Amino acid sequence: MRVVAEDGEMLGVMSVAEGVAAAEEAGLDLVEVSPNADIPVCKILDFGKYKYEQQKKAAEARKKQKTVEVKEIKVRPNIEDHDYGVKLKAAKKFLGNEDKVKVTLRFRGREMAHKDMAAKLLDRIRDDLAEMSKVEFHPKMEGRQMIMIIAPDKTAAERVAKQRAEEAKAIEARDKAEANEAAQEKLAEGTAD
Repeated sequence: MRVVAEDGEMLGVMSVAEGVAAAEEAGLDLVEVSPNADIPVCKILDFGKYKYEQQKKAAEARKKQKTVEVKEIKVRPNIEDHDYGVKLKAAKKFLGNEDKVKVTLRFRGREMAHKDMAAKLLDRIRDDLAEMSKVEFHPKMEGRQMIMIIAPDKTAAERVAKQRAEEAKAIEARDKAEANEAAQEKLAEGTAD
């Protein structure tokens, strides 16, 4: 096995007994750091301190991890335009927070006979959210409801954000050019008098 000293200095390849003796001489422990390497790597260090640092790293990684939540939006087949807009705005907000959106379309009574209208509505929702999402679970009937799950698509969202930034720059440049043009016209009028 290959042995590394506490300060990172390579002590070389030695037997297990020699490694343990070197660790005891330093008053520390011999810890196997990389068991899957061709020649296993062991390091001379304080095992309690090593274990504590590993726990700290794991806790930090868990803290930085984002849990993806599934938010639900419930709609009906005969939803009005304004209500549709409110639901769409909520879905965009959820996707912006990097949460998945579960769109549930509920049927009542004779609405079950018009599943084609419901499918068109879910397609409309999918198309309206296409710039910032991707369909993870395509529309499917489950009892008296049709369900679709949409997940945020970072690449599409970044592309849209970049496109909007470019549009904003173009508008700003156009406004600046118009302002300069207006100022030059005023200057020309002032010199003409």
